[in-house]
Amino acid sequence: MQYRILGRSDLSVPVVSYGAWAIGGWMWGGTDDAAAIRSIQAAIDTGMNLVDTAPTYGMGHSERIVGQAIKGRRDQVIVATKCGVRWDLESGRVVFQTKDNDGVPRNIIRCLRPESIRHEIEQSLQRLGVDVIDLYQCHWPDVDTPLADTMETLLDIQKQGKIRHIGVSNFTVEMMEECLKSGVIVSDQPQYNPLQRAIEKDVLPFCVANDIGVLAYSPIAQGLMTGKVTMDRTFKDGDARAERPWFQPQNRKRVLDMLEAIRPIADGHGVTLSQLTINWVFSQKGLTTAIVGARDEKQVAENAKAAEFTLSEDELKTIREAVEALGEPV
Repeated sequence: MQYRILGRSDLSVPVVSYGAWAIGGWMWGGTDDAAAIRSIQAAIDTGMNLVDTAPTYGMGHSERIVGQAIKGRRDQVIVATKCGVRWDLESGRVVFQTKDNDGVPRNIIRCLRPESIRHEIEQSLQRLGVDVIDLYQCHWPDVDTPLADTMETLLDIQKQGKIRHIGVSNFTVEMMEECLKSGVIVSDQPQYNPLQRAIEKDVLPFCVANDIGVLAYSPIAQGLMTGKVTMDRTFKDGDARAERPWFQPQNRKRVLDMLEAIRPIADGHGVTLSQLTINWVFSQKGLTTAIVGARDEKQVAENAKAAEFTLSEDELKTIREAVEALGEPV
C-alpha cells in the first residue's frame, strides 16, 4: 500500500481507504454485520488503515460495526467520522425524508449548531468505543449556523482531546475559506469519480493551494464504474442507486460502452475496471485518497490491488478523454 500525508496533519493515510457507508445498510438495501466486521479487519491487514464512517450511515449502525471491528486494534487504525447530519431531532430544516433499517420514518436534518456537535461527538465516541477520533469532519454544510460558531466548537472539542484533526465534507470554496478564518482544516471529502468531476473547477485547486487533503468518496460511482452493473441489473428496495441519473437505463448503456473502450488499459495491467478507476482517481493532482466501500473480504482484497500499479500519463489522459466524451446524463 502507498501512503500520503493528509493535508497539514500528521496522518499518513493509504491511497485506498475503507468506506463504511454501505455496511450501515441504510440506502444500500441492508447489510451483513459479520461480513462487514471481517471486511474491516481485512482492510486493516492489507494496510487500508483509514476507516471512514458517519453517524448517519445506518443511523449509528456503521459506527457500532466499526467499533466492534477495531476493538483491540485501535493503534493500527485511523478513525474518521463526521457530524452535522441528524435523524433524531424533532425540529430543524428537513433535507429529505427516509426510513431507517427498521422501516421507521426519519427526517434527515443538517445541523452544525454547537450543542448538536457536542452531543454527536459523545455519541460517536461511545458507538466507536474509542477515546479520541483521528479525523472529525463536518458531513454537510448547515446554512442556518454560522461556520465561525461551528469551528469554535470543533476547536474546543479538539482542545479537550476528543478529536485530533478537523475536516469538512461537501463544502464549497467559500465555506472552506470561512473555516480557515477560525482555524486549520486538514481535509475535504467531496464526491469525485470519472463520471462526477465538478470539484475540478474550483474545490480541488483551492485544496491544493491551501494544503488541504482530499478524500474522494464514491470513486467508483457507487459501483457503476466496475462494469458489473449491467443492463439487466435490478436493485433491492431501499437501494438509492435506482433513482440516480447515471443508473437509468439510457445512461447506464453509455457508461458501459465507455468502459469497454477503456478496458484494454485495465487488461494491460492485469486489473479490473474497478481497480483501474480507483487508481485513476487517486492519481489526479490534489487527491490524497480514494474512499472505497466493501461489504466482504473479497471486495477489500480487490480494492487494495488498485494501489499496486501505476498508470502512465498517456493512460490517464486516455481515460479522461473517454469519460469527458460522455458528457452529462440525459
